[in-house]
Amino acid sequence: MTRISGWKHALALSLGLLAVAAGSARAAEKPAPKPFADADHVIYSLAHGAIVPKAAGDVTYHGGPLIASANVVLIFWGPTFANPTSPDYTYAQSLQSFRNVLGTSSSWTMMAQYGIQSSDLGAGTPDWFDTSTPPTDVTDSSARAEINRYLASHAYDSSTIYEVVLPSTSYSSSGSSTSCGGPGLAYCAYHSSYSSPSGIALYQVLPYPSCSGCQISGWSTAQVEEHFLCFDARDTVTDPQGSGWYDKNFAEICQKCSWTTPPSPTSISHICGKAWSNDVHGCVY
Repeated sequence: MTRISGWKHALALSLGLLAVAAGSARAAEKPAPKPFADADHVIYSLAHGAIVPKAAGDVTYHGGPLIASANVVLIFWGPTFANPTSPDYTYAQSLQSFRNVLGTSSSWTMMAQYGIQSSDLGAGTPDWFDTSTPPTDVTDSSARAEINRYLASHAYDSSTIYEVVLPSTSYSSSGSSTSCGGPGLAYCAYHSSYSSPSGIALYQVLPYPSCSGCQISGWSTAQVEEHFLCFDARDTVTDPQGSGWYDKNFAEICQKCSWTTPPSPTSISHICGKAWSNDVHGCVY
């Protein structure tokens, strides 16, 4: 199943930006074709400039698996993340620190209404600093191969989200659509799943948010990346395989509230941004 930008129906790709096919006769269908070369069940966090439909009521549960008690493993791919003299080292430490407190924050505990528990997201297998140099263009296949390399020496866990963090010298691509640094900016990050040699692996790809389409005014680069980490992690645990919680337009809890972040990242909830709450029938921090 392919899902782009958080909706399980087909979207148009135009000039490198994802735009909703408004009024499409396929709006209520789950698509058969894959518009991207190597994307399978890929859900993107859109860059600024993409058209996002209005929230369509509460999310409903569709009977599939959830990740009630999750772990998050950070896979830092590139030599600079392990180099204390590089700014990327501080960037990596910030992401780890944020991950370690996210699972007990109000941004996470608000998901109790969807069957998600408070948890220590950093309690799983160790993070990995892979000092090999990633390709400039990191395809989805390349990201999955990197996760497979991690799993070759670490225990697999079906409740873990494996997060591939890219340096500023690389970008992510899916067909003609790319993240910051690539020629066809359409998205800032994404989450997905695939059948690894060990089992179904849930993962995120976190490209370096180095362009205006993915930046937030007044925020540090690390804070922006923390936003996408939280955004996609919350959508992953509530809809890991495309059959969990989403609304009648197929939008997940964070996608329903995209780009509603405040001007100042003064708390974890502000960094995460808003997510949909069925309890109040609206977007909340």
